Amino acid sequence: MFENLSEKLDKAFKVLKGQGNISEINVAQTMKEIRKALISADVDYKTAKEFTASVREKALGQEVLTTLKPGELLTKIMKDELASLMGSDSATINLSSKPSIILVAGLQGSGKTTFCGKLAHYLKIKNKKSPLLVACDIYRPAAIDQITILAEQILVDVYKEVDNKDPIIISKNAIDYAKKNKHDVVIIDTAGRLAIDEPMMQEITNIKSAVHPDEILFVVDSMTGQDAVNTAKTFNDKLNFDGVVLTKLDGDTRGGAALTIRSVVDKPIKFIGTSEKMDGLDVFHPERMAGRILGMGDVISLVERAQQQFDEQEARKIQKKIAKNTFGFDDFLSQIQQIKKMGNIKDLAGMIPGVGKAIKDVDIDDDAFKGIESIIYSMTPFERSNPNILNGSRKKRIALGSGTNVPEINQLIKQFSQMSKMQKMMQSGGASKMMEMMKGNNMPKI
Repeated sequence: MFENLSEKLDKAFKVLKGQGNISEINVAQTMKEIRKALISADVDYKTAKEFTASVREKALGQEVLTTLKPGELLTKIMKDELASLMGSDSATINLSSKPSIILVAGLQGSGKTTFCGKLAHYLKIKNKKSPLLVACDIYRPAAIDQITILAEQILVDVYKEVDNKDPIIISKNAIDYAKKNKHDVVIIDTAGRLAIDEPMMQEITNIKSAVHPDEILFVVDSMTGQDAVNTAKTFNDKLNFDGVVLTKLDGDTRGGAALTIRSVVDKPIKFIGTSEKMDGLDVFHPERMAGRILGMGDVISLVERAQQQFDEQEARKIQKKIAKNTFGFDDFLSQIQQIKKMGNIKDLAGMIPGVGKAIKDVDIDDDAFKGIESIIYSMTPFERSNPNILNGSRKKRIALGSGTNVPEINQLIKQFSQMSKMQKMMQSGGASKMMEMMKGNNMPKI
C-alpha cells in the first residue's frame, strides 16, 4: 500500500538532508520532487499543486528548532497536510435508526458485494449488531449466490427474492422482514452500474427515495486511481452519498484516489478494504494513513488489530503455563494463528516505524508460517506438550513428515526455547535480563 509514493517522498526529503536551515531554494527543490511524486501516484495536477503550495507556505514560515533537522520539520508539516487532504478525522456511519438502513452503491467489479459482507461482519463483531444483508443485484449472474455464501461465512441472515426482478420492492420487503425479525441494521447490496448508464443511475435513485437510507456508501476500487475520483463525483451528483469505501488497498495501488477523493467530492473516506478476508475491513484514519505514507508507521492500528484477536482467557492460560514451564508447541501454534488473523504480514510489519522502508524490497509471503506449522503438525501431541523429548530419531521422523530437514527443526526448537525464556522474563519483570539477551544478539529470528 502506497509503497511507490512513500519511496518517492523519501527521496524528495533527501534534498533537505544536511541542510542547516530551510530556505526558499531548498524548499522549492523539495516541493518540485513532492509534486512529481504525487502526480505519479495518480493525484491530479491541480490538487498536487495546491497541496505543495500549502506545504511550502507553512515550511517557509517555520523556524527550525535546535532539536529538529529541516527534513524532520518538513516531514511533520507534510504529515499534517496529508491528513488534512484526506479528511483530518475519521468518520463514523449513522446507526441511530432501528433498523438503520445502509445503501451500498458502486461500479461493476469494485468489490461492492464483498464489502457488504465485510461491513455486516464488522458491525456484528464491533458494534454487536444483528445485520441483515439484502440481495438487490438482480442483473449480475450469481450475485445472489455470492452474497448468500458470504452471509453463511459470517453467520448473518440474508434476504433475497430469486423470482422478483424489482430491486425497489425487494428493498421494501427486506426492511419489513428486518423489523419482524429484530435486525437492527439493513445492508442493501445494489447492482454495479456505470455512471453513464442513465436508466441504472435512475434505478438506484429510486431505491434511495423508496427506503430513505440512513447512510449511503459509495464503493471505489482504489486501483483505478484518478478514474475512481471522477466516477465518485458523478455518483455523488446523483446520490449525494455520505461516505466513500476504498477497496483493494492491499493491491498494487498508487494511492491517488485515497489522497484526492475527499477534496474532490467533499465526502469522507469511511472504510478501507485491506484484504479479501471477511475481517479485512478497517475504519479509515487520515492521520494514521499519512504516517504510513511517510514511513512513520501506524502503531495504534497495529495494537488495535492485535486487541481484536486477543483472547484474555487464553492469555491467562498461557501465562500459567509459562510460569510452570509447561508452555508447548500447541500454545506456540495458537499464537501464530492469532498473528495470522491480524492480516497481511508485510502490511503489519509496515505499521512498525522504520520497518516499512527496510522491507520494501523483501518478498514476505502470507504463508511465511507454513513451514513452522508443518513441523509442529508433524509432531505427536505428546511431543508438542514436551519439547524436551525431541531427540535425533524423533527429529528425523518429523522432518520426513513436514518436508523439511533436521537443521530446520533444530533452528525452530532453539527459537522456541529463546521465545519461551523471553516470555518468562517479561512475566517476572526481568527487563534487565532481556536487555542482556538483546546485547548478546540472542533474539529469536522468527
